[in-house]
Amino acid sequence: MIGLDALGIVAGLLPATVALHHALDRRAPRRWRNALFWGAFAVTLMAGPWLPYVVDGGLVLLMVALATTGLKPGPVPTTNDAERQVLTDRFGMRLFLPALCVPAIALAGTLLMSSGSIAGVAIIDPKQVTLVFLVVGIAVALALAIRLTRPPRAAPAMEARRLADTIGWAMVLPQMLAALGGIFAAAGVGKIVADGVTGLVSLNTPLIATLLYCVGMALFTIVMGNAFAAFPIMMAGIGIPFLIHHFGGDPAAVAAVGMLAGFCGTLMTPMAANFNIVPAAVLELRDRYAVIRVQTPTAILLLIVNIAIMAFFIVPGVPR
Repeated sequence: MIGLDALGIVAGLLPATVALHHALDRRAPRRWRNALFWGAFAVTLMAGPWLPYVVDGGLVLLMVALATTGLKPGPVPTTNDAERQVLTDRFGMRLFLPALCVPAIALAGTLLMSSGSIAGVAIIDPKQVTLVFLVVGIAVALALAIRLTRPPRAAPAMEARRLADTIGWAMVLPQMLAALGGIFAAAGVGKIVADGVTGLVSLNTPLIATLLYCVGMALFTIVMGNAFAAFPIMMAGIGIPFLIHHFGGDPAAVAAVGMLAGFCGTLMTPMAANFNIVPAAVLELRDRYAVIRVQTPTAILLLIVNIAIMAFFIVPGVPR
């Protein structure tokens, strides 16, 4: 059955390709440092579930050490602005077809094969159907892009390396922050938060509990850079004991709106580097925080809306 382990192997092909490309680039002064970083990332994705915890942890620490000392990859040959304009004029709107394949195939696969079975035979883990078809969509998009543009054979690997080098260590940040959230949850940080909050504020009304839950999700996300890392803490600390058990809120709705509140924090923090810092670097903006400055007013407005939705429509406010 196709599950997360198989998807990890497929996902690891990208950093493995980047690592190999760095290792073969004799002109780059730090090629082995870059190759080791991306190679370690590929191993954690492709073989992580079967490696001892100590080995996985050692690979993560190695990646942190390499990123801290500086990767500084060398330039990668690519097209210039004039060449890109020629390709744009030649292919026109057809250039968007590969990108549109990804969501179209992911959506169609999810709707048509939600059970993960064909003729009663289980092929895909039902919990991972969307991710599997997302990967299928990416593979189809890559094949279509190659068929459409007919680039040199080495172009896909070179462009993958160029993009990975542009993003750098921030590409690993979502996985590390999600793992950090799991560690915090296992360490009981949620209970500590709950004890600290109840010691300072009386959560005797659903509005106060909602305010603390949603604002806490946003603040923890700002600090940790990932709403998925903040979620187990705030859910265990305020969401489950107060909004769900005490005030009778719907668990699915409390979780969903809480995540939306956390995403408001994502829009306002440089810790979410892959969302806020990387685009500024890719677009070569002078102000590296320009994306955050533009997003912050919208994020605050959305946070207020999420609080209102939670307080007036999700949590009935009748203590159990």
